[in-house]
Amino acid sequence: MSLIGRIFRREALTRKRGAAAEDLAAAYLRARGVDILARNYRIKGGEIDLVGQLGEMLLFVEVRLRSRADFGGAAASVTRAKQRRLRLAASHYLQRHGERPCRFDCVLMDGLDPARIEWLRDAFSAD
Repeated sequence: MSLIGRIFRREALTRKRGAAAEDLAAAYLRARGVDILARNYRIKGGEIDLVGQLGEMLLFVEVRLRSRADFGGAAASVTRAKQRRLRLAASHYLQRHGERPCRFDCVLMDGLDPARIEWLRDAFSAD
């Protein structure tokens, strides 16, 4: 197989694992009372994996999957730059769907094992 073929194959596998992680995270949150309102909310400059509602609170959820902890695991991958892009997308979502109380959560996974999911509530601030 050519180098380009291997790259495309690896990217397709990464997208497939990412979609599986988002499916698993959505199911996990639903089981804990979260109503999933949107998935992969995209704007130019940012994306939110899951938008959910728990009571009156709107949740902007970043799903992070790591199969290896070589670079600090899933939590370490939510950088300041990533947080900035999430805030931008959240601001856009709120402008379109109405202002209300909200927070930023992260669902962290080290592998696709439902027993190893960590839900970080209020993982970072909107500021």
